[in-house]
Parts: sequence; C-alpha cells; structure tokens
Amino acid sequence: MRQIAIPSLFREVLGESQTLAEIVAILLFSVGLTVLLCFLSPEALFRVDAWRSTLAILLILDIFAGCIANFSYSTNHYYAQHSTARLVFIAIHVHLLAIALLLDVAIDHAMLVWAYTMLAALAVNALKGMRLQRFAAGLLLALGVAMVFLAPPAPQFFMLISVLFMLKVMYSFAVDHYAQRDWSRS
Repeated sequence: MRQIAIPSLFREVLGESQTLAEIVAILLFSVGLTVLLCFLSPEALFRVDAWRSTLAILLILDIFAGCIANFSYSTNHYYAQHSTARLVFIAIHVHLLAIALLLDVAIDHAMLVWAYTMLAALAVNALKGMRLQRFAAGLLLALGVAMVFLAPPAPQFFMLISVLFMLKVMYSFAVDHYAQRDWSRS
C-alpha cells in the first residue's frame, strides 16, 4: 500500500509515513469516539466553561488517537529510533490529570490511574527487546483495567477515558511492537 509522507510537525504522532488506511482508521476512531462521548455525556463535558470543555475534549481526542496511532508501524518505528523521545513522551502524559481538573471530576481516580500508568509504562519500556515485554505490558494493562473499576468511583465516561489512556501509554506506546526480539533474553 502506498505510503503518505507525514509533515515534520506531526511525526511525533504519526511517524514519518502512514498509509491512507491507517490515517483514516486513526481519524475515524478518535474523532468518532470523541463525538460519541460528547453526545452520551454532555452533562459532564459541557457543565464547565467553554474553554475548559474544549481543552478537555482536545486532550480526550489525543488519547483516543494515540490508542490507534501508536500501534502503526510508522509511529512505532519512529519511537524505536528515538528512544529518548519515547521516555519524554511517556513523562509528559498528564492528560488524565488535566482532564479531571478541567472537568472537575474524579481527581483521586485520575491520580491513581495516572501514577499506575506511568510506573507500568516505564517498567514496560525498560523491557524493550526482551521476550517478556508484550506479556508484561498485557498483564499490567489487565491489572490496570481491573483497578479502574475497583478504584474510587468515577463517572462512566471518565472510566472509559482512563482505560484508553492506559492502553495508549502503557501498551500501545511503551511496547516496541515491531522490534526483532532476542527470545533468549527474558
């Protein structure tokens, strides 16, 4: 399939090139789910000042887009070649905390999920090239999903965002999905 060159401004999100199918899938998933969330939870998203809800929606859109974009070969390859950028990317992901503050919801839930996600993502990233990386990421993600539902109560829309935040940062992003593995290393 023909690759589309990605402008340098968007390489941290999409890598150096993507197929049209990947770009369309990323856009349909992220925009579609964000719009659906706005229709299903208007009381939560639009009860604050317009600038706060707008910023929260943009952060939500970014989380949803990253869930899919980070699985693409191009984005994965970009960060495999820029390992320091991968660590910076993990570290700057305060989206969940910002959304909770912007929308005045579930800050205790957000702090717990964010802290767990950061620690798990750093642990998974440290396993790069090892046989256990994907397994550890899957295990930590499953534990995190359970935690989202067992943690201090949060609105349903925020629990969805929390789960997809964990998927994005800890599994979709922290795992080098296309690396050649040294299966002798554990």
